[in-house]
Amino acid sequence: MTIDNLEYNTEREHLIIPEYGRHMQKMINYAKTIQVKEERNKIAKAIISVMGNMQPHLRDVPDFQHKLWDQLFIMSNFELDVDSPFERPTKELFEERPEPLKYPQNFPKYRFYGNNIKTMIDVANTWEEGELKEALVYTIANHMKKCFLNWNKDTVEDAVIFDHLFELSGGKIDLKESKEDLSDSSSLMRSKSKFSGGSSKKGHHKKKQRKRY
Repeated sequence: MTIDNLEYNTEREHLIIPEYGRHMQKMINYAKTIQVKEERNKIAKAIISVMGNMQPHLRDVPDFQHKLWDQLFIMSNFELDVDSPFERPTKELFEERPEPLKYPQNFPKYRFYGNNIKTMIDVANTWEEGELKEALVYTIANHMKKCFLNWNKDTVEDAVIFDHLFELSGGKIDLKESKEDLSDSSSLMRSKSKFSGGSSKKGHHKKKQRKRY
């Protein structure tokens, strides 16, 4: 054997679906060269059978055969002219890019409030005016203030929260002239630090116990 007969991977054909291997790709390439369509159909069914045997764990998966036929056409670069029991995929459909996902938040500049706040505001807009709705609105406003402080880690005037609430509600919830104050910023931050600092104190106490022995 001479080195002239060696075949390097860099010189080989690119595998479209590598998990099926190079021999499967060569079988599909050979099927494309067969002139008689009836013979091509027989070869295509044989190839599908071999592809199925390579993935026995998928035999019970719905549309498994449909997937195999799609992969056959993809590996043939959509050039194999055979009769398929399923609708043939097109190269244009395969290469078509999906539309970019839209961010669910209607007001991305207020992302720190979270989508749940917007959902709560939308629900509040459907309620009839009264004490129950007023209680819900102020609960939302206080939670918005807490979210703002968690994001900004500073103080915030109630007027800023009221402006944001007015905008997020589409102008339906207006607390700008309200005489009732929201929870104090320090108390909202204190409740956060109370829960976050408990574990550190507990750990510190354990350290002292270990140090005694």
